[in-house]
Amino acid sequence: MTAREVAAAIRDGLVTATDLVEASLDRIAAREADIRAWAHVDPGLVLDAAARADRARAEGRPLGPLHGVPVGLKDVIDTADYPTEHGSPAHRGRRPETDAAPVAALRAAGAIILGKTVTCELATHIPGPTRNPADPGRTPGGSSSGSAAAVADRHVSLALGTQTLGSVIRPAAFCGVYGYKPSFGAIPRPGVLEQSASLDTVGVFARSIEDLALIGDALIGYDPRDGATRPRSRSTLLETVEADWTLPPTFALVRSDRWSDLAPEQREAIDDLVGELGARVTEIAFGFAFEEGIAAAKLIREVEFARAFGDLADRTPELIHADLRAVVERGRAASAVAYLDAKETRERLERLARAIFLDHGTILTPAALGPAPAGHGSTGDPHFCSLWTFLGTPAVSLPLFEADGLPMAVQLVGARDDDARLLRTARLLVQSLAAAG
Repeated sequence: MTAREVAAAIRDGLVTATDLVEASLDRIAAREADIRAWAHVDPGLVLDAAARADRARAEGRPLGPLHGVPVGLKDVIDTADYPTEHGSPAHRGRRPETDAAPVAALRAAGAIILGKTVTCELATHIPGPTRNPADPGRTPGGSSSGSAAAVADRHVSLALGTQTLGSVIRPAAFCGVYGYKPSFGAIPRPGVLEQSASLDTVGVFARSIEDLALIGDALIGYDPRDGATRPRSRSTLLETVEADWTLPPTFALVRSDRWSDLAPEQREAIDDLVGELGARVTEIAFGFAFEEGIAAAKLIREVEFARAFGDLADRTPELIHADLRAVVERGRAASAVAYLDAKETRERLERLARAIFLDHGTILTPAALGPAPAGHGSTGDPHFCSLWTFLGTPAVSLPLFEADGLPMAVQLVGARDDDARLLRTARLLVQSLAAAG
């Protein structure tokens, strides 16, 4: 069942929150030794929360849109009732006193926090223990590895992750679930691990587009503690996604100079999709701007990573992976001029992207280079995700393809702060392909 179906069943008295939590715990007990998606789960804690949710319904109290629905949280998002260790030996045993802003929003919507999912160290590229449910011999992606795997393996129907370059879209593609990275600043981040304040974005995983919209509505908002957010009206993603829309969406196919690096099966799947869409797709040459944007994103990320974790690396170098200490050193070595130039590059590329969205509607591009790579020494390449994170645009990963039983995905990208239309376009695309057989 989808999260929306589950929430409706709870409201109608067809199932209890306790039933759902017990089913999730049973699934985790049966599968966790193989998948290793969870960093922290406390059965007693979540069963108590489920019992409270059931009492609230029995007493006729108002129910939120996610009442009784279990949700997983990437272990970089603070919780007052669970450790939050950031996948790092340096933060082992860390117990926050308060919930992060997204957690408070979920609880207000009635969700039950099932537990904390595995993250790569400090939400980076250093792999954690999680395995890909489609093939445990392959990476689930990262850094939101546990959240993607938990949804794919049906431990929960919803989970939160974060994306600084490609940490939601790529694992969603590798694990075969829907992933949504909202516009930068849409979801408040107080209490979420800061890696790069200019790029960090909270995102979500689900098994339907409607569920992405449902949880997105609960999370999107304004928080004066987060300067990236702004006052806004109530989010209406789900309402827009389900609204009738008679005009077929149009797309801009954006390649990069690494198109030849796509796995043949990924390239063939994209070509087939473009052929199916026909005149609704226009190929756009982003040219050198693609690589220029990725380089600028990496520089900003390294400088801000050094600021966020430099002191930690100095105090406890033995507890920080050598690759991450190297990122700190590169960030410290970058000049202020180079950093400001990278910020200027973003402004210039944002103008270019706005013109594409104005003329063509939605960008269509791969979510990853292909199926999940074999082995666990890498989380995969974020190439096709990084530019859109840099530009702050919303993106969604659609698990439309597979090759030899392995999931592959297309990525749709929308104009900044036009998340509702992006998700509506994604739903229309999925529906039209399903209707075409």
